[in-house]
Amino acid sequence: MQLDTPKKTVGTLMNLLLDPKTFLISLGIGHLFTLILISVYWRGFTRDMTIKAFLLSKCAQAATWLFQAFRGDEPGFLSLSFPNSMLFIGASLEVIALLSLQNKLRPRTPRIYFILTAAAILGFQLILLLNNKESVRVAYVSFVTALLILPLYRMILGKSVTLLMRMMGYLYLFVIAVSLSRGAAAVFSQHGWGTYSPAFYQSMVSLSLYIVMILGNAGFVLLLKEKSDQELIRLASYDGLTGTFNRITFTSKAKQALQECAKKRKPVSYMLFDIDFFKAINDTYGHTVGDQVLQDLTARIQRLLSDSDLLVRYGGDEFGILLPGADEAESTLIAEQIRQALLDANTRGLPVKYSISMGVLTVAPDEHTQLETLYAACDKALYSAKNSGRNHVYRSQADLQAAFL
Repeated sequence: MQLDTPKKTVGTLMNLLLDPKTFLISLGIGHLFTLILISVYWRGFTRDMTIKAFLLSKCAQAATWLFQAFRGDEPGFLSLSFPNSMLFIGASLEVIALLSLQNKLRPRTPRIYFILTAAAILGFQLILLLNNKESVRVAYVSFVTALLILPLYRMILGKSVTLLMRMMGYLYLFVIAVSLSRGAAAVFSQHGWGTYSPAFYQSMVSLSLYIVMILGNAGFVLLLKEKSDQELIRLASYDGLTGTFNRITFTSKAKQALQECAKKRKPVSYMLFDIDFFKAINDTYGHTVGDQVLQDLTARIQRLLSDSDLLVRYGGDEFGILLPGADEAESTLIAEQIRQALLDANTRGLPVKYSISMGVLTVAPDEHTQLETLYAACDKALYSAKNSGRNHVYRSQADLQAAFL
């Protein structure tokens, strides 16, 4: 009985594992099942542009690989034109879906991609008609695909990029590198680089496509889930009208800030304010104008605050600000800047001028300092500001030491 040599065994195993037709069918089925699973799981959101674009990209990619698998050994014009056109369409739609998922899709981007995709398809038809060589086709498709997905490098940039998003960005950079290297190899190498080429490098390209298909499709689903989780956290943490912290989130973050300032022996300033005669504004101009006033107020104030400052809407027209590390002089300056910033409120499209009254308090916190105590002291200062004629800032001079014990 003759045993195969190790070299022959490895070669046989490689041919078995990397059979081109098997890989193409696997790729097509993989994209097809991704299409089905996402359609079922996100059936209530299939009209969403992000999901719709991704589902259409999976349709195009499934058609690409399944058509390639069954096109035959001697492909004609249609069997070359259709799958490669679908490849360009699928790549463009996937890029649009991912950019939309990251909120980085500009209004003109879909139109640009429509033009690029149409140009890419037209260029490939010209190659089939004028210079139908395998090396030219492979180089063209590889370079154009790399160009189409190039904008996905933005997935690794920016402060708001998550670890999952960054990993997906590197995955697509890997796809770009593979496409460019395959295109360069098709130009400069004498070997065949078509889909059915027996070359070892082409087998590695097919394997990389298979891995990218699995990771890319799974990664997109995880990114959708991550975005949904972030939206739930945002809804639970922020005020829907003004974008400020809500009471629960502010209380949690403020208590942490008080503890940190107590450890570092830094002062803390707290402000409590509301809009003068806000009920009259609602009654006279309507709640729509009242909402616009609230939004204008918070937008102006947020421009004056640092990243460490905490702004909360307690409800109605009552707001609070915690200024970690701000002493009496700094908090007085910020309070006056806020008051002055509102003096020209009606110059920005609002039909009414408005002002605020504010109570301010500065303390040197310790482990016994309670946010509720600061609120109570500032609330008294706020009423003093109103009693002084409104549009005033009143600083609390209360001795809080006993309240902290």
